[in-house]
This record gives sequence, C-alpha cells and structure tokens, in this order.
Amino acid sequence: MNGKIKSRLLDVLMATIAITVGVVINVVGDRWTGVQLHIFSGIDYFTYDWAITLFLVPFVAGLPVALIYGFGGKLLAFFVPFIVQGYKYLDVYYGSAAIPEDVKLLPLMYWFLVVLIAMEFAGIGGLVGEIAIKKTYGRTPRHLRKKPGNALLSEPLPIADSASSGVEK
Repeated sequence: MNGKIKSRLLDVLMATIAITVGVVINVVGDRWTGVQLHIFSGIDYFTYDWAITLFLVPFVAGLPVALIYGFGGKLLAFFVPFIVQGYKYLDVYYGSAAIPEDVKLLPLMYWFLVVLIAMEFAGIGGLVGEIAIKKTYGRTPRHLRKKPGNALLSEPLPIADSASSGVEK
C-alpha cells in the first residue's frame, strides 16, 4: 500500500472513531434527560429537559468529534444528531419501539426541523472544538501570522487622495 492510500484509510478510521464517540455521547445525553425528540404529546412536552436534549446534548457531542478528528471535524459533527435521531425515528416508525398511547410520532417534516436545529448545535460544538485545537478562529493560527515590519511591508504604500479618484500624489 502506498502512503496516499494509508493516509486516506487513516482519515476514514479517525472519522469513524470521532463520529462513534459523538453518537455515544449523544445517546448517553438523551438517556440522561429521558426526552425523545421524535415524539410529541402536547405543549407541556416542551420542558427544560427537552431544551437540554435539543441544544446542549448535541453541542457537547460535537466537541469531541472535532477534538478527535481535527480540522474538518465541525463538518463531521453535523452527522451525529442525524444518525442518533434518525435511528430513533425509524425505530418508532417501523414499530420496533413502543410509544405510549397519548403520544404521537412527529410528522417527518416537523421531525426534520427539530433534527436540523440539533445538527446546527452539534456543528457549533464542532466549531468550538476546532477553535480549541487551533487556539484561534480563522485561517491562520496566531503564531504563524506575519508581524508588522517584515520584509513584505518594508516599502511605504502610496497614499491616494480621495478627491483625485485614486491618483497618487
């Protein structure tokens, strides 16, 4: 095997490990709160635990995805809530998991809106994880930025007059 294939296989392995860790954290968080985002029983169903399950659990699950995978982990973090909530939705939809009588399964479009919000918060968690890796936000870390006064900016720049439409004086 050449080095390029090994590098690609290592990337796939690290992505699989990162997503698996994120899925495990998301499942543990969902079980900890006891809320199922794919079912609905009325307006009283929206509690603090529901908000924690929708916002905080995917955010926390997105952090280690970026920390494990590295740069590009914020994109992988989007898959974590979709995998977890998609499995739960299909489990109830096909009748493998039972739900109480007074509870309904969300219609697919409403469920997708809820999962989209969870995916966004997982992406924010992945972004925070990448910032923690790089120690800055942007394209270049602070220690690699050019300092003022280096060779590129040794000549003074020409000054333009605003009245003369950019003609040098």
